[in-house]
Amino acid sequence: MIAWLNIDTPFPDVSRALKDPAGLLAAGADLSPPRLLEAYRQGIFPWFSEGQPILWWSTDPRMVLRTDRFTVSDSLKKTLRRIERSRHGDRLWQVTFDTVFEQVMRGCAGPRRHEQGTWISPEIIEGYTGLHQAGYAHSSEVWLNGELVGGAYGVAIGRMFYGESMFARVSDASKVALAHLVFFLRSHGVEMIDCQQETSHLASLGARPIPRDDFLRHLRGAIREPQIHGWQPLNLLETGIPPAASAARVARA
Repeated sequence: MIAWLNIDTPFPDVSRALKDPAGLLAAGADLSPPRLLEAYRQGIFPWFSEGQPILWWSTDPRMVLRTDRFTVSDSLKKTLRRIERSRHGDRLWQVTFDTVFEQVMRGCAGPRRHEQGTWISPEIIEGYTGLHQAGYAHSSEVWLNGELVGGAYGVAIGRMFYGESMFARVSDASKVALAHLVFFLRSHGVEMIDCQQETSHLASLGARPIPRDDFLRHLRGAIREPQIHGWQPLNLLETGIPPAASAARVARA
């Protein structure tokens, strides 16, 4: 049986998370910025559908993306180069951080093929917008002719980043948004992005499941590091696109 949380109830230890459904730890409480920060600092995240109580999870194993193992395919590399030339040329394409955070969340909440409904409810949007205003949640945005066509967002505590969701309205726009986040985070000493749950799409980008204990061990050190400031996409024409992780290297991760 899971714990029911009131507003002032602390989270139970993650070792109490259920095996079925895998990772379910608690229900209740709220989505205020202090509660969300308390959750992320302990490796816990909210995930629930409209009409359900707030559900809190801590999965084991945990899907993570090590920033030095992010897989940049040849096609994505070509897209990044094309967009980067445009960013510093005709400006047909642009990549920004933190200019329309709530719009990115609403884009992620939009309808998707083969999916019904969304877990990004108005309650979730309100809570994470509060985290953004407090400096803990960030978005990456991709623009085409002044229109938002893709994005990604997540939570940053110290040198730990928790990826939440991404969306695309044109081909590869979500991957471009994620790539810019990964390159920026890597340049600031972030080694690991929490992806929470295992999917084939994340695996194709280099993410791999690790034991929750290993994830928590890394998290405890990373969140004690100073917060990152100056969120701006890197100029990839100057820095170059980091090489893709080799298949053999990813397999050993």
